[in-house]
Amino acid sequence: MARPTMEDVAAKAGVSRALVSLVMRNAPNVSDERRTRVLCAAHDLGYEPHAMARSLASRTSTVLGVMVSDLRNAFFADVVEGLDAAAEAAGFHLILNTGGRSPSRERAALKNLLSFRPAGVILLSPVLQAPAIEDAVAQCPVVLVSRTSRVRDVDTVNDDGEAGSTLAVEHLVSLGHRRIAHLDGGVAAGAAARRRGYQRAMRRHLLHPIIVHSEHTDTAGEKAVHELLGDHPRGGLPTALVAGNDFNAVGAISALEEAGLRVPEDVSVVGYDNTSLAALRHISLTTVDQPRTEMGRLAVEALIERVRGERTEPVRHLLHPSLVVRSTTATLGERVRE
Repeated sequence: MARPTMEDVAAKAGVSRALVSLVMRNAPNVSDERRTRVLCAAHDLGYEPHAMARSLASRTSTVLGVMVSDLRNAFFADVVEGLDAAAEAAGFHLILNTGGRSPSRERAALKNLLSFRPAGVILLSPVLQAPAIEDAVAQCPVVLVSRTSRVRDVDTVNDDGEAGSTLAVEHLVSLGHRRIAHLDGGVAAGAAARRRGYQRAMRRHLLHPIIVHSEHTDTAGEKAVHELLGDHPRGGLPTALVAGNDFNAVGAISALEEAGLRVPEDVSVVGYDNTSLAALRHISLTTVDQPRTEMGRLAVEALIERVRGERTEPVRHLLHPSLVVRSTTATLGERVRE
C-alpha cells in the first residue's frame, strides 16, 4: 500500500496542499477549525510528515547525520544511544550509516550523509584523512567522537586514552605482574593515546614494554596471541595483556584458551571500553570504562550549538575513564577458585 501524501490529506480535508503544509509546520496563521480538519484527515490516513522533505522546503534541517566506524563493535551502540536521546530531546532526528573502518568506504559514506543536507554530522572513530573532514566542514558543522583533530572548526569528544591505559597497567602491576604486553590498536582512532599511556606506565615501573601489532577486532586479538605464543617460550610468555579494546580482548581470551592457557590463572587480560560484551557473565572482562552515553550527549550538544550559531570556537571535550575490575585479572600465580 502506498504511503499517504500531503496531497491525499488535502483532498480528504477539502483544503489546499499549501494549507496542509502550514499545519504540518505548526504555522500560527491557520484557524483552529481548519487545523483540526487537516489533523483529523492526516490521522485517518495514517499520514506522517517526511522529515527530509520538510527540511528541504523550509531551508532548515532537523536531521543529524551519524557515521559509525564499525557496526559490530558494541561501543558504538552505546554512544548512539546517547546521541539519540540527546537529539530527540532537542527536536532533532538521526540518520546513520557505516564506513566499515575503511578510508575509501568512509569517504563514500560521508558523501552519502551529506547528500541528505543534514544540519550537522557526527563521525564516530573515523579513519578518514583530515582533508575529507575539512571538506565536510565546508558544508555543515562536524563533531568527531573518539578521535582528535587539528581541524580548527571541528569539535571533538574523547576519553583520556593515556589515563585509561595507565589505569590498566597500574592495576596489573598491583597484582604482581611484570611481563605485561599491549595489543596495539594500530591506526584505529584512540589507539595512539592508549599506546602512549601503556608505554609511560611501564617505564615508570622500570618495566620493558611489549607491544604486539593488532587492531580493534576479535580476529586481530586472536592473531596477536598466536604471535605472542610463537615468539615466547611458555615460561617467557607475558603474564598479562592490555588489549586495545573489549572486542580485541575477547579474541585474545579465545586464543589463549584454545592454546590451553587459563584466564586469569595463567594470563590476566584487561580490555577497553566497558561495552555490554564485557559485562556478560561468561566473559566478565576487567576493562577500562568510557562514559559512552555521556560522549554521545556531549557530541549532540556541541553540534546543535554550532547549528544554532551559539558558538564559533571549537570545543575539545576530554572525559576521564575509570577501571572496572571483573574476573579476567588476578594476582600473579594465584589459582582462582571455581
